[in-house]
Amino acid sequence: MTVEYQFPKDFWWGSAASATQMEGSKNGVSGETIWDHWFQTEPNRFFEGVGPDNTSDFYNRYKEDIKNMKTIGHNSFRLSISWARLIPGGEGDVNQEAVEFYGKVIDELLANDIEPFINLFHFDMPIEMQEKGGWENRSVIDAYVNYSKTAFNLFGDRVKTWFTFNEPIVPVEGGYLYDFHHPNVVDAKRAIQVAYNTMIAHAKVVEAYQKAYDGKIGIVLNLTPSYPRSQNPADLKAAHICDLFFNRSFLDPAVKGEYPEDLIKLLEEHGQLPETQDEDIELLKNNIVDLLGVNYYQPRRVKAKETLPNPYSPFMPDWFFDNYEMPGRKMNVYRGWEIYEQGIYDIMINLKDNYGNIDSFISENGMGVQDEGRFLKDGRIQDDYRIDFIKGHLKWLHKAAEEGCNVKGYHLWTFMDNWSWMNAYKNRYGFYSVDLKTGERTAKKSAFWFADVSNQNGFND
Repeated sequence: MTVEYQFPKDFWWGSAASATQMEGSKNGVSGETIWDHWFQTEPNRFFEGVGPDNTSDFYNRYKEDIKNMKTIGHNSFRLSISWARLIPGGEGDVNQEAVEFYGKVIDELLANDIEPFINLFHFDMPIEMQEKGGWENRSVIDAYVNYSKTAFNLFGDRVKTWFTFNEPIVPVEGGYLYDFHHPNVVDAKRAIQVAYNTMIAHAKVVEAYQKAYDGKIGIVLNLTPSYPRSQNPADLKAAHICDLFFNRSFLDPAVKGEYPEDLIKLLEEHGQLPETQDEDIELLKNNIVDLLGVNYYQPRRVKAKETLPNPYSPFMPDWFFDNYEMPGRKMNVYRGWEIYEQGIYDIMINLKDNYGNIDSFISENGMGVQDEGRFLKDGRIQDDYRIDFIKGHLKWLHKAAEEGCNVKGYHLWTFMDNWSWMNAYKNRYGFYSVDLKTGERTAKKSAFWFADVSNQNGFND
């Protein structure tokens, strides 16, 4: 049978998850993260008061979950190691229970012919490291590099694909600009320092890995194309500045080894440049990634400012653009996000044209839906909306591959319903539903559809 949308040979089909969102922080001996701390101090800020204590219990049920991954055609799976679990407190002695747990998970994945992709940091700073200043403090960078080297030494014989950070801009936005992550600071100067130091930490870990190991190391960025309302120069400028702040501030140093000149000029003009060290320039230049993970959920549409910013307000990226709600846009109403499948193609073409056509893959894409029990029929959630969502994005990803983009795979967020930060279990994303009372996993309709896609390495419309 001819497959209409055939993907390149050895394409990665799978899903992604993170330690905090699926393991359950109370399992095993483990240090506390900023999420444990914040939930203890302000539980009211989490949907229905649900914190990270138990989540989806992958810690105890990983064998069952990995067997299910195999059943639905996964050949790869991205997970993260919890720094606070592996080295409680962020520095010092290694937790042997964590070594045993992650070792067993890796072995189980390999036994099921699923390649483990390991990410080292997914928003989960050990609280002791945060109390030292988090990424504002260069000594925390050193502790992170030591943690990373520990992980490479423990698991590098079996794991050949690593990532330094997942969506490093999110802790910057959430923790230092817009108040949706701990430490809930609103201060752009500190935010920019955190962003900069994160990339220094990233480059140091890339350097350590590339010197001593033979696999690939990359970073996972949530790239959100900035579309102008119109071709008017004012709208184009707004979109360009938005792109500098939210995409290129991480993409350029990761892939090109340098920051965009116009971003540097803009920050300098407003007195917002971070503190740097002389050796940083060479460090960034010499330690670019082997592989780029791209998380894509929605576009960003912007227009020129309607009004001048309040001169007494805190400096913000939003001083330079307003968000624009395009009439007639398609929406995921549960998440308040626009669905724009072509964005995935536009990202890949940009990487091809402007970033050396770096090897890349879709490391997250997905659709969160509230109250999915409404779609339960004959014991299974009939999530046709998720199948349509994935299919729409895969068509554009296929077009990008056909046009010569180095697209290596597609991972859905996520394998099974998991805990989503402040939103907890409000929206469900998984191929498998999770009963929060019993922990029982049940495949949704999309799981079977995805198994067919993986088995055929493509699909028909």
